[in-house]
Amino acid sequence: MTKAGDFSRGTFVGRVWRPDVQGPAVVALRDGKLHDITSGAAPTMRDLLEADDPAAIVRAAGGEDLGALDAVLEASVEGAGDVSRLHLLAPCDLQAVKACGVTFARSMIERVIEEKAAGDPALAEKMRTRVTAIIGDSLRDLKAGSEAAAKVKAALIEEGVWSQYLEVGIGPDAEVFTKAPVLATVGWGASVGLHPVSRWNNPEPEVVLAVDSAGRVKGATLGNDVNLRDVEGRSALLLGKAKDNNASAAIGPFIRLFDETYSIEDVRKADLDLLIEGEDGFVLKGRSTMREISRDPLDLVSQTIGRHHQYPDGFMLFMGTLFAPVEDRDAPGQGFTHKMGDRVTISNAELGALVNTVRLSTECPPWTFGVSALMRNLSSRGLL
Repeated sequence: MTKAGDFSRGTFVGRVWRPDVQGPAVVALRDGKLHDITSGAAPTMRDLLEADDPAAIVRAAGGEDLGALDAVLEASVEGAGDVSRLHLLAPCDLQAVKACGVTFARSMIERVIEEKAAGDPALAEKMRTRVTAIIGDSLRDLKAGSEAAAKVKAALIEEGVWSQYLEVGIGPDAEVFTKAPVLATVGWGASVGLHPVSRWNNPEPEVVLAVDSAGRVKGATLGNDVNLRDVEGRSALLLGKAKDNNASAAIGPFIRLFDETYSIEDVRKADLDLLIEGEDGFVLKGRSTMREISRDPLDLVSQTIGRHHQYPDGFMLFMGTLFAPVEDRDAPGQGFTHKMGDRVTISNAELGALVNTVRLSTECPPWTFGVSALMRNLSSRGLL
């Protein structure tokens, strides 16, 4: 067991920064070591995932031994963003980074509370009491878009608590938004960023699907869809400001490719554990389970890609979270919010553990390596 998980079974692929070529490499994890398969398998993760059977390609590829995973993990904590050191990157590259929100009943209720409290954590507990008294657990077993969900919607409108979040939570249409630009996500060990204006925020532990340009799911990984509750609570039109900032999306440590050991059925029953460890001694543990999602993962994929929207380089899809912390960290009734230096660990037995440290987005390493830089780098290495 390493600090990123147990990878003794399955086919795991990722990306690292190689200082000797001043660019990224696609890697496969084998027997505790990372092997650069950029030349033998695919120059980008996008190209690998476009193959009909990427797991078979990975198994057949040779690759240059880059050393033990544990050594790279240590370097990834100490030197994330340092172009002079070998370190892990987010395992995706040219894929769009999309996210679905309000896909679990419990977190859906918290979104309603954010809206009704207008982003003020001091009002949240009062609104939570009122909303929970009306809604209770009635939404937990509802199938989004069903006739039963339509009846609940009518009842909630009658009670005067209907919300745009309940619309996407139990209505026919899922919420799908762009979480980050291409190549802007950070990986294992990196800092995750909070916009400096936020005073009420939390991590969102999620399973992230790796989907190709034809809408075929090729694997899964873990993600932290960093959430600014006060910003989005003020107005849903501030979703972009709440969700997309420097280092505000973490993905990793690796993509586990679908093969004979892992499939979409494993995704459907996945349990995620969350651990937050503050420099002030604060500890918060939480759990999210895909068993309680109100929309099937493949339904979320089909609502993202189709005749209405194409992704020629595929996409990574955050599928939402059950986790919505309400425990008080400081003053009573204020609930949870991050403090700088919080260490966030999101883990799953089949996918490993994603570990990041919370900073302000203005203090995280700036994002400078974009698509044009990637294309020039790959071309200079003779990979295109």
